[in-house]
Amino acid sequence: MRRLLPLLLLAGCGPAVTRPVPETVRPQRIVSLNLCADQQLLALADDDQIAGLTRLSRDPSLSAGAARASRLPVIDASAEDLLHLAPDLVLTDAGFPAPALAALPDRQFRTVPLNWVARYDDIVAQLRQVGDAVGHRPRADALVARMDRALARIDGAAGGGRVAADYQRRGYLTGSGTLVDELMGRVGLVNLATRLGKPALSQLSLEEMVAARPDRLLRSEDAAVVDRGTELLAHPAIRRIGRIDLPQAWTVCGGPAYVLAAERLADAIAPAH
Repeated sequence: MRRLLPLLLLAGCGPAVTRPVPETVRPQRIVSLNLCADQQLLALADDDQIAGLTRLSRDPSLSAGAARASRLPVIDASAEDLLHLAPDLVLTDAGFPAPALAALPDRQFRTVPLNWVARYDDIVAQLRQVGDAVGHRPRADALVARMDRALARIDGAAGGGRVAADYQRRGYLTGSGTLVDELMGRVGLVNLATRLGKPALSQLSLEEMVAARPDRLLRSEDAAVVDRGTELLAHPAIRRIGRIDLPQAWTVCGGPAYVLAAERLADAIAPAH
C-alpha cells in the first residue's frame, strides 16, 4: 500500500513539548530511529550533526529527503548501532517504543519521542519541537514561515467541492483524521471516505467505488500493476476516472513536504486542468 498503514492508524497525536537547546550545546551525534523522524532531522539539522538515519530515509518512494540522505550515514536502528555511535540525541517514535532502546535499559540516551501527525498545525509544532531539540529553532521558525507563505497562495476553493478518493492496493481507502484528508479539504476537495463515514483506514470494493462515482482518484507517481493487489487500480471500470499523481513520499509523514502535496493537488484541480 502506498502509505504505511500504522501511520494512518496512529496519525493525529500532537507533538510533545521539548525544552530549547542552547546553540553552544547543540547535539553532534543525532540518531533517528524511524522514517518520519528522519524527515524532521533532514529538514533542520546540519549534515555533521547527523550520526545515523534509517535505511528507509534513502528510499525515494517513501522519503522526501532521499537525495540528501544518500550522502549521510544510515544505520539498522539496532541496539548495537546505538552502543557503537553513543548518540547525544535520539529521535524516536512516541507510539511504539524503539526495540533498540528497550534492549538497553541500563543506558541513558537523551530521547525526543515524536508523535505521528495528521494536521498542518501539528506539523508546525513538531518542526519547532525538533528545532528546539537539535539547536536550530530559528531555522525551524524560518521554515514554518516559508511553508505558511506557500500555503497562503493556494486557492482553498480550487476543488469546488468535487469528490476525490485516495484508493490504494487491495481497495484500501484513506479516510478521516489523516494527513491526506486534511490536504483534500485544504484545496476544496471532498474526501469520498469522509463522505461515506469511513474511518482513517477502510476498504472499499471495486463495485462500491464504481457506484460512488468520485471525480478524481489519487495515486502515487510510481503506481504500476505489479501484483493482484495493484491490479484492481487499473480495472477498466475505474480507468476513466481522472487521476492525480501524489507521491507517497510527500504524505507518508507529516513534514515540510506537506506543502508540495498541497501545491500538487491544487495545480491538478485548477480550472486549466
